[in-house]
Amino acid sequence: MSRTLFLTSFLVFICLSVPSMIFGQDKTVKPPYAGAPGGWAYFARGGAVYQFDTDLDEGGSYNSTRFTIQAGSGYSWDPQTNVSFALGYSYDSYDFSGNAGLGSLNPWEDIHTISLGMPMRFGVNKHWTAFVIPTIRSTGESGANFDETVTGGVLGGFSYRFSDRLTIGPGIGIISQLEESATVIPILIIDWKITDKWSLDTGRGLGATLGPGLTLNYQPNRMWRFGIGGRYGKLRFRLDRKDSIGGGVGEDSSFPLFASGTYNVNPKTNVSLIGGLELGGELKLEDKDRRTIEEESYDTGIFLGLTFNTRF
Repeated sequence: MSRTLFLTSFLVFICLSVPSMIFGQDKTVKPPYAGAPGGWAYFARGGAVYQFDTDLDEGGSYNSTRFTIQAGSGYSWDPQTNVSFALGYSYDSYDFSGNAGLGSLNPWEDIHTISLGMPMRFGVNKHWTAFVIPTIRSTGESGANFDETVTGGVLGGFSYRFSDRLTIGPGIGIISQLEESATVIPILIIDWKITDKWSLDTGRGLGATLGPGLTLNYQPNRMWRFGIGGRYGKLRFRLDRKDSIGGGVGEDSSFPLFASGTYNVNPKTNVSLIGGLELGGELKLEDKDRRTIEEESYDTGIFLGLTFNTRF
C-alpha cells in the first residue's frame, strides 16, 4: 500500500471519530467533570509524553517532549444537561540534530498552547442529546506574536441512546487553522459497552496525545483498564520572528497507535501508562507568505508517557 493511500484511508477512518476536545476519557457523551444534578464539580487532568530520537528522511533526527495540563469545572441541571469550562496549557519541546534538511535548520524549539473550551450538552428527551463546544486557542513558539497565534472553532451534533450499552450520534466541527482554510471535521460519537469487560469509544483518550481517536478498552475489574487505539494528530503553530523565516508556521502531523494501562487510584482519580508508535509522521516549515521552505517525513517514532485524571 502506498504511503498516500495509507494516510488517506487512516484519515477517513479517524474522521468518523469525535475530536479530542469533546467530553473526556471516561465517557464519550458525559463529561467526567460535570457535577451531580444541581451542583458543581471540578477536574484536573494531564500528562507527559516523550518521543525518542526519530530519523528524518533527508538526514538528521529529532526528539520531542510533550506536557499537557487542563483544569476546569462543570455544572449539571440533570443527568443529560450540563455545561463545563476547561482551561488548558500544553508545552511541546523539539530537539533537532543533523547536517541536512530540517535537522540542520533547527526550525523550532519550544511551542506553547493555551486553550479555552466550553462544552455544553442538552437533553432533548430520554434518547436524544445535543452538544455544542466552542473553543479558542493560542499556539506559538516562544517569542511569537500572540495575536498571530490565535485560532478557534465550534463542534456540534447529536447523540442517540439506543440502550444502556450503546450511544451513537453524528456531528460536525469547524476549526480555523493558522494561514490555512478552516478544517471541517465529520464526527461520529460512539460509546459502546460490548460486554461487561469490553467497550469501544471515542473521546479525549489520552491527555498528552493530540487529535481525535478511537479506543478499544478491556476492564477486567474495577481497578484496572487496558486499551489500544489510534488517532490523528496535527499540531500547527506560529514561529518566532528570530530569523529570515520568522513569523512563519511549523507543522507536525502523524497517526499515533497506542496501548495504555490505567489504574484507578480511587473512584475519582486514575493514572495511565501509555506507549506506542508514531506512523506516517511529517514535519513542515512555511515562511510568513505560506511558501513551503522544507517538508520532510520521518521514520516510525516510539513514544512513552504517563497521564492522570482526577475529579473533585
